[in-house]
Amino acid sequence: MKNGTLDYYNIEELLTEEEKLVRDSIRDFVSGEVLPVIEKHYREGTFPEYLIPKLAELGVLGITLPEKYGCSGMNNVVYGLVMQELERGDSGLRSFVSVQNSLVMYPVYTFGSEEQRQKWLHPLSSGEKIGCFGLTEPDYGSNPAGMVTKAEKVDGGYVLNGAKMWITNGSIADVAVVWAKLDGVIRGFLVEKDFDGFSAPEMKGKHSLRASITSELIFQDVFVPEENLLPGSNGLKSPLMCLNQARYSIAWGVVGSMLAVYHTVLDYAKSRVQFSKPIAGYQLIQDKLVYMVTEITKAQLLNFQLAKLKDAGKVKHTQISLAKRNNVEKALEIARMGREILGANGILDEYPVMRHANNLESVKTYEGTHEMHTLIIGEDITGISAFD
Repeated sequence: MKNGTLDYYNIEELLTEEEKLVRDSIRDFVSGEVLPVIEKHYREGTFPEYLIPKLAELGVLGITLPEKYGCSGMNNVVYGLVMQELERGDSGLRSFVSVQNSLVMYPVYTFGSEEQRQKWLHPLSSGEKIGCFGLTEPDYGSNPAGMVTKAEKVDGGYVLNGAKMWITNGSIADVAVVWAKLDGVIRGFLVEKDFDGFSAPEMKGKHSLRASITSELIFQDVFVPEENLLPGSNGLKSPLMCLNQARYSIAWGVVGSMLAVYHTVLDYAKSRVQFSKPIAGYQLIQDKLVYMVTEITKAQLLNFQLAKLKDAGKVKHTQISLAKRNNVEKALEIARMGREILGANGILDEYPVMRHANNLESVKTYEGTHEMHTLIIGEDITGISAFD
C-alpha cells in the first residue's frame, strides 16, 4: 500500500504497463494539482476551470473514442482507472470528465452524423469546447420518459421549449446534448450556447458537489437547425445508453473516494493516541478499517471484470447498475465510518472525509438512484417489473 493505493488482492498484476502508466500520470496530476486547491474550491463553491487544458493534455477527454477524432482510443480499464484517480481528488472533477466523455462525446459519436463528429469531437477532446447533457427535468427525474420538453418541426429545423435541471457543466457548456420529444419520440439535439432563447443559470446553495457547476437549462422558443439533430437518436433507449456509460464511470470513480477516506483515517488512527496507545490498536477501530479494506477490494474486483466485459462487448446494463449501486453505497458507508474514526476532527476541511461524504450523497442519487438500480436488477433476476 503506497502512494494512496490499496491492492490487497494483487490486482496490479492484471494491469498492462500502459494501463499503469496512464493511471499513475493521473494520480500524480491529482496529487500535485488538485489536492492542494480542492478544499478551497469546495469551500467557495467554485469549479477549477483552469485545470481543463491540463486534463485535455493528459488525454482524458474522449478516452475510449477513436484517435482519428483527436481522442485517445484506449480501453475501458484505462477509462475506469482515470475516473478512480480523479474522484480521489473530488467527485466534482470526476463528474466534469465523466460528462464530457460519457454524456457528450459518446452521444455525438454514437448517434451523430460524420459531419457532427468532425465538427465537435476534436474541440471537445482538446478542451476547447465544453459540453453538458440535458435529460432530467424539474418534475421528471427517475422517469425520464415523462419529459415535457418538446421539439416542433419548422422550416430549416426545430423549435425547442421546456427546461432541464441538475445539469453538470451547464453554465460553462458550449453545447448541450438535449433530449426532447419530437412527435412523441425522444430525440437528441445539439443546442449551442448562443442560440436565441437558450439560457443556463447556475444553481446555488448546494451542500454537495460544491466544486462542480450545476445548472438549469431553459428553452424558450429555441430554434435548432436541422443539422443539429442527432440522426441516430431514436427513443428513450438513446439517452439511457449514454447513462450506462456514465454509470460505469461512477462505479470506478467512487473507489477513488473510498481510497482517499481509507488512507486518511488509517494514518490518523495510527497517530492519534488515546488511553496510552494509538486508536488503531483498538478492536472497534480495526473492525472499521478491515470493513473498508474488504469493500474496496470487492469493488476493485467487480470493476475490473466489468471493464473486461465492456471491452469484449458483452456487458449488460444490469451489470453496470449492480456496480454503480453497490460501489456508491459502500463508498458512502466508508465515508461515514471515516468521519466516526476522526471524531470531531472529521468535520474539519483539514481532512477530505466530510467533503467526500457530502459529494457521495449526490452521487448515490444521480445517474439513477440507488432504488432505481435495485428495481432494474430486480426485474432482471425475476422477470417481473416492479416500477409501477
